[in-house]
Amino acid sequence: MKNTNQIMLERIIITTTEGSKTLHIPEWNECYHSQHGILQEASHVFLDQGFDQIDSDVFSILEMGFGTGLNAFLTCYKAQEENKKITYFTLEKYPVEEKELRELEYWKLINKGNAEETYFNLHQAPWGELTEINENFSIMRYNSDFFELINLPVSSIDLVYYDAFGARVQPELWENEIFSQLYGTMSEGALLTTYSSKGSARRAMQHAGFKVEKKEGPKGKREMVNAWKI
Repeated sequence: MKNTNQIMLERIIITTTEGSKTLHIPEWNECYHSQHGILQEASHVFLDQGFDQIDSDVFSILEMGFGTGLNAFLTCYKAQEENKKITYFTLEKYPVEEKELRELEYWKLINKGNAEETYFNLHQAPWGELTEINENFSIMRYNSDFFELINLPVSSIDLVYYDAFGARVQPELWENEIFSQLYGTMSEGALLTTYSSKGSARRAMQHAGFKVEKKEGPKGKREMVNAWKI
């Protein structure tokens, strides 16, 4: 998901072309996930081009925009499957409500007996407290705006999932200030991965010090970006 610096806007649930559900903000005509399908986008951008690019069995992840918890949920199970130990930090200003989560039913995307329990354990982790979900995955959630990152005890991050709303509706989240803050939280050789390849955003990343690479995008998007701290 995504983060906003103003009051929470109305959210409705819509069905994607693959039959899954996502949240939609009518006032912005903006969705939390791709309308081409939530699972393929999250898996391609954040797991294949993010998680799989980190050559370590123990590392930290910062997700900018916890939202529906889909990226954290998929990462939690991937960490278990590959026996990697993940400390997962995330910021979210406007949490998704439980009634919305129950209608989305994202735990059904994982064919595991404890998937629903795990999904809600992620969402119920206390704000500001490191919470162990299982032996491979611990989460620290902050009820904070993106621009509060600089004031939070977040450092030495190895991988950033940048899942902000698009520049069309929130251009300030794709400018130099936020990428400079992120650069400062990351370890040497760390990776930022995002679904956007907008030229102005790439230039902002480069200005912050990142080495930016275009990658093949998920379904419905020609390109995405990996940005390395070098």
